[in-house]
Amino acid sequence: MLGFVDSLLLLSSLGFSLALLVPLTGALVRFRAHYNPKGLQLDPEGDVQPHTGPVISSFWGMLRRVYRLEGWPGLYKGLMPTLLSTLLITMFLLAILDDKQLRPHGSYTAPRTGALGMLAYSLFTMLVSLPQVIIADRAITTPHKLPYFNAIYSLRILLTPTERTRPWILYLTPGLLAAQVMHIAYVVLGLRSIRQLLIPGIASGSITRWEDVSMVRLSIFFVIALLSTAILAPLEVVSIRLAIQRNHAVPEFNSISQEEDGDAEEVAEYSGTEEDVIGLRTEREPYIGLADCVKRIIDEEGWGALYRAWWLTMLGTLGGAFS
Repeated sequence: MLGFVDSLLLLSSLGFSLALLVPLTGALVRFRAHYNPKGLQLDPEGDVQPHTGPVISSFWGMLRRVYRLEGWPGLYKGLMPTLLSTLLITMFLLAILDDKQLRPHGSYTAPRTGALGMLAYSLFTMLVSLPQVIIADRAITTPHKLPYFNAIYSLRILLTPTERTRPWILYLTPGLLAAQVMHIAYVVLGLRSIRQLLIPGIASGSITRWEDVSMVRLSIFFVIALLSTAILAPLEVVSIRLAIQRNHAVPEFNSISQEEDGDAEEVAEYSGTEEDVIGLRTEREPYIGLADCVKRIIDEEGWGALYRAWWLTMLGTLGGAFS
C-alpha cells in the first residue's frame, strides 16, 4: 500500500494531467469526428448541392473554434466521464499495488511481461474502459450542454433507449472492437516485438549509457515507428467515428417509439451562438463496419480525413515506443 504522501502526489499529478489534457483531447476528438464532405454532394434527387457546414483544417484551429463558440465549458466537455474513470482506476491501483510500481512522477507502469501477456493486459483494459470511451467521445462531440453532476440526464442525451436498456450493445457497435483490437495488436505484437528485437537493452531498461546503444538499430526502429503512423492514425480516426455512432433499435424494439421516448427531448445548448462547432454525419446512413467506415470516409471526405492530427499519433507512437 502507498503512503499518504505518495497517494497525494499521485492524485495531484492526475489532477494536473486532466486539467491539461482534457481540452487537448476534446479538440482532437472533435477534429477527427468532424464530418467535412467534399465540396459538392448529390441530394436524393441526384442534384448537386454544395457543402455548407463548417470547414476546420487543423487541430489548433479546432481548439480555437471550441473556445470561441463554447468557451471554457466547451473545452472541458467530457471531463466527468474521464475523471470518474480515472478515479476508479486509480483507487483500484492504490488498493492492490505498492510503491515499487510507482514511478517518480506519480504514475504507474504496465506490468513487465511477454508480448502475449501484454496483449492480454491491453485487451482487458480496453474492454473495461470501452463504455467510458464511448460516453466521453459522445459527451465531447454533442452540441448539447451537459450538467457536471447529473449523470442520469446526461446518459439520456448520449445514449439511445436501446443502449440504456441493453448497455452491452455498446460492445457491438459495428467495427469499433475490431478497430481497437487492431490498434492494440499492432502496437503490442508489432512495435514492441520489433523494439525487443532491435534494441533489447532499451526495451528491458538495462541500458545505462547511450554509448552502448547501436545507432543503426535505433535509427531503423525510429523509422519503423514513424511509418507506423500510416496505420495507426486511420485506426484512431475510425475508432472515434464509430464510437460516436449511436446504436438504435434492435428488431424487437420499435425505432419510431424510441425516437419519441428520449431521443427527441428538448435539451439546453450553448448560448450566444447558433453555429455548430462541428458537423456530424447523419445517422440515417450509418457505417456498418470497419472497412465500410474507411471506404466511406475516403469516398465522402478524401484520404486526408483519415490522417487528421497524424502528428499527434506519431508523437504518441514514439513516446510509447521509447518508454
